[in-house]
This record gives sequence, C-alpha cells and structure tokens, in this order.
Amino acid sequence: MDQHSMRVSTHLLRRHLLLADGGTLGLDFAPHDSFEGDDDTPIIVVQHGLTGGSHEPYIRAVLAPACAPTEKGGLGYRAVVVNFRGCSGVPITSPKFYTAGHTDDLRQALMYLAHKYPRAPLLGLGYSIGANILTRYLAEEGNRSLLSSGCVIACPWDLAQCTVKMLGTFLGRHLYLRGMGFNVHALIRHHFKSLALDKPEHPVAAAVHRFLAVKNPTIADFDDTFTRFVGGDSPTFPFPSVLSYYSWASSGHLVQDIDVPFLAINASDDPVVSYVPFDDGGNKHVVTVLTPQGGHLGWFETSRKRWTTKPILEWLQLAGRDLLPDRTPLECPFYMDNDGYVRMERDDKLGCKEVGDGGLINGNRPERDVFQGL
Repeated sequence: MDQHSMRVSTHLLRRHLLLADGGTLGLDFAPHDSFEGDDDTPIIVVQHGLTGGSHEPYIRAVLAPACAPTEKGGLGYRAVVVNFRGCSGVPITSPKFYTAGHTDDLRQALMYLAHKYPRAPLLGLGYSIGANILTRYLAEEGNRSLLSSGCVIACPWDLAQCTVKMLGTFLGRHLYLRGMGFNVHALIRHHFKSLALDKPEHPVAAAVHRFLAVKNPTIADFDDTFTRFVGGDSPTFPFPSVLSYYSWASSGHLVQDIDVPFLAINASDDPVVSYVPFDDGGNKHVVTVLTPQGGHLGWFETSRKRWTTKPILEWLQLAGRDLLPDRTPLECPFYMDNDGYVRMERDDKLGCKEVGDGGLINGNRPERDVFQGL
C-alpha cells in the first residue's frame, strides 16, 4: 500500500470518558464517521508515548494506511487513541495522574469499547510508555484480555535499567532525561490548579509542590518526588524509593503471562531502552524483534517514511483477520449501573461512562510542550 498517498482524516472525533474515580480520558476515533453502527470491523486501540496524544507523527504514520478504505489500498480498519489523563487537551478532573505501571485507565477504556462495539475485535498498539502499559495489561489479564492481540513499539521493559543507561551518557542525561522531565513539568504546571486542589495538606498537592520545586528536573526527578508517592492507591503506593517503583512498574518480567498474539519491536541503538526480554519463558504467543538501528520511536528510512509502519500494518492485518481467538470467550458480562457507568461483574470497582464528545479535533495539529519519550 502507498503510505504517502494516504492521510488520516484531518479530524478525529473525541469522546470524553469519565472514570469511576472521577478522572477523565480522551478517546479519539478515526475515521470519525465510521463508528455509527456495531459491526465486526477491527478497532485498533492505541496507547501513545509520554505527554503525547493522537497527533503524534508515529501514530498518524500507521493510522493513515490502517484506516484507509480497502479500495484505496488500506486495511479498512477503525482506530481509537486513548489519550492519558491531562494529555493532548484532556482535562484533569481528579487528583490523579497517569503512570507507566497503571493499567486501570486502559482497562476501563477497553470496557467501554467492548460494551459499545461487542462484535469488533480490539487490537492493541502501544508506543514507549504506552507500550509498557499495554504489555502490563495483557500480562495481568492473561486469557481474560479484552484485547485479542498486542503490538508494542520501543517498550521500556526495565525502567530502572533505562534510567541507568540514560544517566551514563551526556545525551541521555541532558537531552532525554531532562527533555522528558521538562515536558512533564510543563504538563504538571498546566494542570496545577486541578492537581493542587487548593488543599496544600493533600498528598497530591504536596507532591505537585515538591516536584515543581526541583530546578531543571529529569523524568527520574518527577518519579522520585511525585509518582512513587501518589502514582496510585494504597497499599501499593507509596514506594520507599524510585527504584522500587520502577521495579513494580516495569513490564519485562511479565511477558511470560501474555496469552494473546503479541509482537514487540525494539532497536539496538535506542538511547532510552537498554534491555529487551528475549527470555519470554517460552511463551508461544510472543514474537520479539530487535533491529540494528531505529533509535527511540524513529526507524526513519526517509525524512517522512518509517520502517516500522510496514511490519505494524502486516501484523494488524494478520491479527484482525487470521489470529482472532478461536477459544470460546470467557464470561465477561457488562452492566450499566444506576448512574450510567459501564461495569464488569468480575471487577465492579472500575467503571466508566461517556460524558459527551469533545467534537472534532485536528489530528494533524501538534500540541505545545510535548516530547515523545519513555
């Protein structure tokens, strides 16, 4: 298929999803006019990188041909980008941020999609930190996964090793660690009022002030002053150190528990990722690819063309047509409670409901203060 002749529709339809804890996700649908009825057209569920969103070039490079009609050489699929709390224009509506290890936001987005489009296979696609979250979700769910397959690109499998690797090089320290820290700092500043809550004694407010007091912070500074304290609920949080948080949030040690077809692509020269789990415990579902070059979310063949687009599309085509599970689906009944939240009987602590759409958004417009990364 001719990737250069295809473009994602300039506009995607945004729907806001209110979660049971009061937080909000932004779900961006492409093509924006293809979700009116329930059919069995596969839906690609995308998790972006740090402080990113559906506007990221590495996402659009895949969604353009994946969502193009088959008569124009595309796959004819649909896609939903799950924008993290506070990212890409999504408001912060609760004193909670996203983390590399937190999977419940993705879990609730999948509940919503599986309930609304029950006939459509859901195909997971994650980049960088989104890849880590996607991998953890698949491992945690095993054969109960609402995703029928997973594909992860530049996954930071061991967060501690990634940090050590970046600390060991000049570019790692001053470009990647500080670059990611700068953009998270900008995001926290942007959402300061929502996170600080006008209650200085609140743990999240205290963590916000603690992080913003750090001069020229790295992403490790953010995780050490904010995430390890308030990145989740007790008893998991707080962690005694940032390294203990990284150990918990990493995904490499969980690959053996994945129970759906799974493709992972990393690059040997990635300046961020230092470890790739080729020892997957003999998991027959997992295929791991390591290329000599590619950097972190790069793989450029020309100024506009990425090598990864082709294998990702080939995988999605295979996953959406030939690798769908032949096992009988496990009982996973959804129900809607009195407040309109979609819930699952097996985990009724989680829930989500659509709270109106955000209208059409420009999928080709980059947001301010974003940095593709871990």
